[in-house]
Amino acid sequence: MDQRTQATAQPPPHRRPPTEPLGQQGNGDFTVILTVLFAFIAISSLVMFPSSSPNLKNSLTILHQVPEGHVGVYWVGGALQKTTTTPGFHLKLPVITHYEPVQVTLQTDLVRDIPCGTKGGVMINFDRIEVVNRLKKESVYDTLVNYGVEYDHTWIYDKIHHEINQFCSVHSLQEVYIDMFDQIDETMKDALQADCTRYAPGIEILSVRVTKPRIPESVRRNFEQMEEERTKVLVSVERQRVAEKEAETQKKIAITEAEKNAYVSKIIMEQKLMEKDSLRMQEEISNKMYIDREKSLADAKYYQTMREAEANKVKLTPQFLELKFIEAITNNTKMFFGNKIPNMVLGQRLLGNFLQEMEGRKSLEMEA
Repeated sequence: MDQRTQATAQPPPHRRPPTEPLGQQGNGDFTVILTVLFAFIAISSLVMFPSSSPNLKNSLTILHQVPEGHVGVYWVGGALQKTTTTPGFHLKLPVITHYEPVQVTLQTDLVRDIPCGTKGGVMINFDRIEVVNRLKKESVYDTLVNYGVEYDHTWIYDKIHHEINQFCSVHSLQEVYIDMFDQIDETMKDALQADCTRYAPGIEILSVRVTKPRIPESVRRNFEQMEEERTKVLVSVERQRVAEKEAETQKKIAITEAEKNAYVSKIIMEQKLMEKDSLRMQEEISNKMYIDREKSLADAKYYQTMREAEANKVKLTPQFLELKFIEAITNNTKMFFGNKIPNMVLGQRLLGNFLQEMEGRKSLEMEA
């Protein structure tokens, strides 16, 4: 019993861990070596090619950045991938995967020194033409597959040369330089957009800005002389127009002044006529009042005379006449001396007798 207890109390012997297979050890070492190799290649590319071309950098770098307003486009073994990346940092395999940023916002392509010949054979040169365009984001793959990253060289730079020469070949120098110069922008825009819509729908032409072309010095001097003469003519025409306007203005002022004076005279005349009418009416009223008053006075006087005549007829009696005669004689304070005084008294008595006789005859006639 003691021997069994001692045997069970002894610790178990130490066991060695199992060894890994040789193949698994080789795979782990290869992965570490490959990672170190890629890191070494990346660091070497950054150190050995600090000023190399962007294409070489884009091929050798692992971490790259897509700028804002661009999309990242990738080629694996030279084959363009349909997958694009958004702005930000991204990873790729160096050497195997090539990366290019493609702008999908508004961009302005500047085309310089475009020579062309007009219909008359004069050579002119457009120093610069600006084309504002945009590549649609959903059409990046189709456009790059057909025309590459430098698609704008095909459809903008080369195309603008062709369209400018086509335009100049059917127009004269006068038309290109002066008469139709304001239409070149829209003509170029429509021509570029028409071909892009047909062959590269993803390219959108927004506007075209054309600068004034350079023409030969001798022709330019002729144009300047023509413009100077035209300016003189325009100045003369403008002066004549100004003189006509001034004369017309003076005429209108004179007419307005005359109309004002006539209107004022008319008002004054109407005022005077109204005053005359008022005076005439006042005179008529005064005359009527005077006539009525005089007529009333005359009627009153006539009535008085008639009444007096009637009263006199009543009073005209021999006794009354004799009384009046005696009163008249009595009132005479003069004294007369002479031989004929009795004759005069006799005459007065004779007058009284005559009046009595006349009164008697009148009474007889009235009775008859």
